[in-house]
Amino acid sequence: MKTIITYGTFDLFHEGHLNLLKRARALGDKLIVSVTTEQYDVQRGKMNVVDSLMRRIDNVRNSGFADEIIIEEREGQKIEDIQKYKIDIFAIGSDWTSKFDYLKDFCEVVYLPRTENVSSTGIRTLRREIIKLGIVGTGRIAERTMEELHFVSGITASAVFNPRPNSAKKFAKRFGIETESSDYELFLNEIDAVYIASPHDTHYDYSRRALIAGKHVLCEKPFVLKETEAKELFEIASEADLVLMEAIKTAYSPGFLNLLAIARSGRIGKICDIEAAFTKLVPEAPKAREYAPICGGAFTELASYPLLPIVKLLGTNYSELYFDHSANSNGIDIYSKAYFKYENAIATAKTGIGVKSEGQLLISGTNGYILAKSPWWLMKGFEVCYENPDDNEFFATPFHGFGMRYELADFVQNINEASFKNFKLVKSDSIFMARIMEQFLKARKINSLPRSSI
Repeated sequence: MKTIITYGTFDLFHEGHLNLLKRARALGDKLIVSVTTEQYDVQRGKMNVVDSLMRRIDNVRNSGFADEIIIEEREGQKIEDIQKYKIDIFAIGSDWTSKFDYLKDFCEVVYLPRTENVSSTGIRTLRREIIKLGIVGTGRIAERTMEELHFVSGITASAVFNPRPNSAKKFAKRFGIETESSDYELFLNEIDAVYIASPHDTHYDYSRRALIAGKHVLCEKPFVLKETEAKELFEIASEADLVLMEAIKTAYSPGFLNLLAIARSGRIGKICDIEAAFTKLVPEAPKAREYAPICGGAFTELASYPLLPIVKLLGTNYSELYFDHSANSNGIDIYSKAYFKYENAIATAKTGIGVKSEGQLLISGTNGYILAKSPWWLMKGFEVCYENPDDNEFFATPFHGFGMRYELADFVQNINEASFKNFKLVKSDSIFMARIMEQFLKARKINSLPRSSI
């Protein structure tokens, strides 16, 4: 008796899936079908699965071709399954040709012809209109976001804006964007949603005009530099039933979400202290945005990341806040710290663009601590440590590409599903960070930095 195994997500089950299962079953006497979990799909960088795991399993079962259904939940499982189930033939679609040749040492590998003109991507397109995204800004962050867009279905970059026409034109040509513009109003007419990756001090104006024009907004950090501006923008978005999100990629990453869950679970006891740092050395060039007058500096550039675990774990109701910083000759902070005092906890956010320091995240509790080493903002793993080091636990987590795909996937889901509840970075979090940015800039401007009760 020949046993065959095949693997797949089987999302939005269609004729192509049915034909693949039929062809695989015809190769032998028993067909085992392995369906991937949502978590494993995310680990592989696949951000667009629509159907639940149970629905996908039911669809495979209802096809009538699967004799047994199992679950694929991790890298390296295929060899284990082949040995465990005594597999004779591994079958997979021809779009994976040569990808699984390494399994030939364990069984026969067959690449089955795929059904032409049928795909889950096509069905997604029919089920939901593709979101036309406009890109504001043509710098490094915008370039990285363009690369990440390929991993998220249901959205495409259809226009780019830069007040400098040549920059917009070069960016559009490089990334194959149909429309480039130096006129913001005309640009907004071409899109459904906007991604803002322009200088910090332009975020408020671009976001406000986009929301008033009825466009969803995903804005890079720092979202805005004043608390009143943040509140106003969220109010406009709410009244117009529009999605407004701050693009802090760490907040949407699987690893950081896992860290928050463990920290909140009580595993390290009561959280008493959070120390979060992000520093990088940036040359002091004339046009470097990090050293821009008024809104430049280490804190506005980087503090969104250290503030993130503080607000997510300790909340917004601190009782005391004060700052320290070191500045260059133009008064721009090259190294800065924010100190928070809560009712039963303390926290420190440290940033630097002209001073290098250890960039780690340390969460201290009454039963242990969580340590995520630099670069923790690209969360690929962390350790939970106890009094007895033999009890320590390490958690490895996925972080694909530059990380923007995670926030883009949530942005699309928020737009398409009115009932979707985004808990990863909420309105109060962004307002909190805007308030801290505003208070730091005021303190830096007067250069007195007194200890103050808030």
